[in-house]
Amino acid sequence: MITVIQKNYTAPPINQKQILRYLNCAVSKDETQKLVNECLSQFCGEAVYKVCYIELPVCVSDSVCDFGAFAVKSKDLAKNLNGCKSVIIFSATIGIGVDRLINKYSRISPAKAVVLDAIGSERIEALCDRFCSDIKAQIGNLKPRFSAGYGDLPIETQKKIFSLLQCDKKIGLTLNDSYMMSPSKSVTAFVGIFND
Repeated sequence: MITVIQKNYTAPPINQKQILRYLNCAVSKDETQKLVNECLSQFCGEAVYKVCYIELPVCVSDSVCDFGAFAVKSKDLAKNLNGCKSVIIFSATIGIGVDRLINKYSRISPAKAVVLDAIGSERIEALCDRFCSDIKAQIGNLKPRFSAGYGDLPIETQKKIFSLLQCDKKIGLTLNDSYMMSPSKSVTAFVGIFND
């Protein structure tokens, strides 16, 4: 019996430098900072922070990673998980409210839509970092997270992840026929666990 764990988080601290990086701004100008601050005040009420995950054993042989529940062929993932006995497979989202907000402003203020999109990117990364930090504190050392579509890991792997984690039921995350996630500011990933 596989148990998928679901967690809700409070908003992680905001990293304004990361937001500016997503906006391709080396330094914050007064106008940009004002716009970021306006967008942040609107954004905060729309975002939710949800993760679901499972820990599974992993056996890496050549380019095949076998998790028991399913296996995938990927030299890059195999390299990433080399030396690991188990793996965390997770999905994370900051919710559909963020997509609605970005869509709304794409029609009435494209500049705000771009800033809101950058904030969304920073927020989902911050959630993934918070989750991985929690797992590291509970379990031990982690490899860098690795997502479907990275390197030679097929994007089609998303279907296996979604089926295993029941993302739609657990955190309201769905996948379309083109393997695009909704809400868009969402992540799925493998995180290997290893001992020194």
